[in-house]
Amino acid sequence: MPPKVKFQKEEIVQAALNVARKQGMDAVTAREVAKELGVSVGPIFTWFDTMEQLKGEVYALAKTRYREQILRGLDEPIPFLGVWRHYLAFARQEPELYRLLFLTRPNNVSGAGGAMEILCFSQELARPSIMRIYNMDESTADKFFRNIWLAAFSFATLIVTDDCPYTDEEILAIGTEISLALCKAYKEVPGLAEGKFDRDAIFRELVKK
Repeated sequence: MPPKVKFQKEEIVQAALNVARKQGMDAVTAREVAKELGVSVGPIFTWFDTMEQLKGEVYALAKTRYREQILRGLDEPIPFLGVWRHYLAFARQEPELYRLLFLTRPNNVSGAGGAMEILCFSQELARPSIMRIYNMDESTADKFFRNIWLAAFSFATLIVTDDCPYTDEEILAIGTEISLALCKAYKEVPGLAEGKFDRDAIFRELVKK
């Protein structure tokens, strides 16, 4: 009669995630995961043929944790600012998971798609809120989110690399400025969202003011 498996698959993935959170994805080895569980490496390979399979599960769980954070932001009174705040909080609270999701080259980890894949994932979560609150069509909402997200990505990367000179209040103030400027531009510059606008004529008018 085969021995009873002590640990379930979910427990092993959670242990691997704990290792990734503390030491980074490169530290997710059979030895380190087994050490986290307090057992030999045997139970790991009862459920996974390779460590790449386990790392793929860790990536998926990290993505779920990120999704939960973003959804909490969308539940705030001003959803888009909530997303901005929770996105930065994720970077501050989970720097190694942020590195895994946003600063890892695509395909280095099984199942990982890199920063642009997570951008699209985030965009899909935020799109309905942006369309409703800012009264934008889907295409404009996606461009608005893309530009805001690129700014947030810059701040989050500064945070994760421990090189951010701005307070949370300053970061949110800058985010508000960017959000207002983009919203006003998309609403008032004909053809901007479609890329069909006279850039030179618009700038000539702006610099006169």
